[in-house]
Amino acid sequence: MFKVNENFLKLPEAYLFSEIARRIGAYTEANPGADIIRLGIGDVTSPLCPAVIDALHKAVDEEASGSTFHGYGPEQGYGFLTSLIAEHDYRRRGIAMDEDEIFVSDGAKSDTGNIGDILSAAGSVALTDPVYPVYHDTNVMAGRRIQTLPCTEANGFVPELPSARPDIVYLCYPNNPTGTVLTRPQLKMWVDYCRREGTLLLFDAAYEAYVTDPDVPRSVYEIEGARETAIEFRSYSKTAGFTGIRLGYTVVPKELCGADGNGGRVALNPLWRRRHPTKINGATFLIQRAAPAHYTPEGAAQSGEIIKGYLGNAALIREGLGRAGYKCWGGTDSPYVWVKTPDGLSSWEFFNLLLTQCQVAGTPGCGFGPSGEGYLRLTAFNTPVQTRRAIERIARLF
Repeated sequence: MFKVNENFLKLPEAYLFSEIARRIGAYTEANPGADIIRLGIGDVTSPLCPAVIDALHKAVDEEASGSTFHGYGPEQGYGFLTSLIAEHDYRRRGIAMDEDEIFVSDGAKSDTGNIGDILSAAGSVALTDPVYPVYHDTNVMAGRRIQTLPCTEANGFVPELPSARPDIVYLCYPNNPTGTVLTRPQLKMWVDYCRREGTLLLFDAAYEAYVTDPDVPRSVYEIEGARETAIEFRSYSKTAGFTGIRLGYTVVPKELCGADGNGGRVALNPLWRRRHPTKINGATFLIQRAAPAHYTPEGAAQSGEIIKGYLGNAALIREGLGRAGYKCWGGTDSPYVWVKTPDGLSSWEFFNLLLTQCQVAGTPGCGFGPSGEGYLRLTAFNTPVQTRRAIERIARLF
């Protein structure tokens, strides 16, 4: 009989968000008409901005004509998009970037999981705890050794440097799930460490558009030397509302090198470039054609207003729960608020209490790792009216 990848047997039976959906589904089935306010999964609720919608319609029209039809495109992304990314997301902010260092994909989630394809499965990985489950689960699937870096109230949810040198470190800031950020000196400490130790830094900047504090870096490449040690992942999901149509990109600098079995230096950019056409045909033409609208003055203004609204919701959650006596973190420069459960309740107990007593859905912190036990994540991705209603319900609990 053929053998399975036994590493999958080390995973929880259900992915965190699948289990949340199951519990909400069971509750709504038992309580028809339940008015559930969802502040759990980080799925945007605002429609795509008008500039993007217009660009999508034009892209569909292009596909309707033989003279403008596009089939398979360049797996790494169309030049009309990578050139805009290089210019708007990096060069205009004083960061050197070549277009062929940018790889367009169907989202940051895919890339943060798939990046391990070009890395040795024998390596070790350091992950913050709590952590976005994809980082943990995909490395368990690959059989890598994992060490955790606890992020707790005691250390301000900022991880300390590893006690044992890892081959790979994942950092996500603004952080999912805690909503906290790294200052420039704090991120520099990590870049310097990785350069010194020969560790690869995988930096998830999916929420960079929510940063308003000039002392909080929006890109790891704002830190000197990061191009020699870091890969950056970005997403249009929370930046431009592309959760339903999927688009993101990964930056692999040309000077970033790993080692082969003999200790020789190997550039990672060509490895990722080689992996791409083998495993994907690229993000769809329609979505890539829509993305440039996000960079126009009109599109940027429209997306900016949506992000401003979500940040307003985060402030409603943070301040409203704070007045009600809850301890909260995040919600500034971030769409996530990290809430300490009251009265010593476990994460799932508090989740169930909010669902059944308040009809509000959050995300139990224990699903992000052991250090997440005793916390709950709430997201700002809803309307201001619904967000305010949810906080009023939660505030009345205790």
